[in-house]
Amino acid sequence: MLDTVQHHSQPQTGMPQNHLAQEFVETLRLAVPLMLTQLGQIAMITTDLALIGRLGEDAVAAAALAHTVYFVSFTFGLGLMAAVSPLAAQAFGAGDVRLIRRSLRVGLWAALLISLPMMASPLYGEQILLALGQAPQSAGLAQRYLNGLAWGIAPALGFIAVRSMMSAVNRPQPPLWITVAAIPVNAALVYALIHGLFGLPELGLFGAGLATTMVNLGTFVAVLAIAGLRKPLSDYRPLARFWRIDWPLMRQLIAIGAPISFSLLLEYGLFSSAALLMGLISTAAIAAHQIALQITAVLFMVPLGIGMAATVRVGHAFGRGEPAAVKRAGLAAAVLGVGLVSALTIVIILGRYQLGRLFFGSGAESAATIELTATLLLVGATFFIADGLQTIMGGALRGLNDTRMTLLFAAIGYWGIAFPIAWVLAFNAGLGAVGVWVGFSVGTFVYAGLLILRFRMLTRRLAE
Repeated sequence: MLDTVQHHSQPQTGMPQNHLAQEFVETLRLAVPLMLTQLGQIAMITTDLALIGRLGEDAVAAAALAHTVYFVSFTFGLGLMAAVSPLAAQAFGAGDVRLIRRSLRVGLWAALLISLPMMASPLYGEQILLALGQAPQSAGLAQRYLNGLAWGIAPALGFIAVRSMMSAVNRPQPPLWITVAAIPVNAALVYALIHGLFGLPELGLFGAGLATTMVNLGTFVAVLAIAGLRKPLSDYRPLARFWRIDWPLMRQLIAIGAPISFSLLLEYGLFSSAALLMGLISTAAIAAHQIALQITAVLFMVPLGIGMAATVRVGHAFGRGEPAAVKRAGLAAAVLGVGLVSALTIVIILGRYQLGRLFFGSGAESAATIELTATLLLVGATFFIADGLQTIMGGALRGLNDTRMTLLFAAIGYWGIAFPIAWVLAFNAGLGAVGVWVGFSVGTFVYAGLLILRFRMLTRRLAE
């Protein structure tokens, strides 16, 4: 069996490894299923909000508040799960089957252990929201949703851990098919538990959260079953000796993953602050910003998928001990990401007014908000490319286990540069909402530039 595993752990290429074109192909082959899986996750969240919307505006507002509390907590675990990918990818490149198995095992244990304290935040969401000055009615409704949602943290993190291991061994397709299958199941279950159909109790917002938890559990069980039972994944024996916690590797996972978590929190905090800044400007600014940001979130799935693929490809090359291949993997991912994001950005710029009308309608009362949305999307053209670059280069650096400097660069780019410039341009220079987006664009470009320089420095050091 070990011979079989070693055969699968060799890079699957039909052309010489030093061929840059082949690197583009391999990166894209990994990135596309990862992008689509992320889009599937967004589709489920969007479906949830659409179905909750039928309960009224108060329910939608409560769900938005609940998601804010939930995702701040969830982000801590997300960084640790992201660390499974470079560990497993480096092991794959080195042909170390045991380390692949250990990487997944320690990821699953981390998901279980961290989910317990992480649940405290959602389960006390009402008190948190009240302390932040939210209305008691909204905080109470948000707590109902969170009471159902909180229990799904552990399986959601477990799914990400297994998906990371599968991607690291060039098998990103199973999580995609599971996610695609889960979208209609999630919609049916959310609707049934909200309204009490098919003999199920009518649970309202709690039902919506509970349905998401059940879907998270189902997708985790499905992906774990495929990993354990279906070849070639089962050849890695991913669940062998699962009961043993690998503390040395756990410490390494935390050392890599914790800075990722804090970097994500810095980014999340910046965009949360943007909504507050927009609130100081006008109601139209908030609305236009939210729609422009939602469009950005969908576009962001492209560089996010490429960034995940970059982690794997760089990790493979690093595990094989090939500095030239490490550099090539990072370069291919960056060029591919900039090319795709630039093409999509042009589409968004050309269709910016149509996108505004899609959300706000064509009425005369919405004309000013549509105009502002279109302007933000135009200004955001540079931001889209910068954000794509930082995501991809951050992914490449993860493949080298280099995450601490990324955290420092995130602090500099987002809070040392982006936020102050956004504030000055919005309020001192009188640019309003446009000034906020210009500030974010400048800060993100600086962040991306620092990551590129860091990657170049490390690849040169490896080559010496």
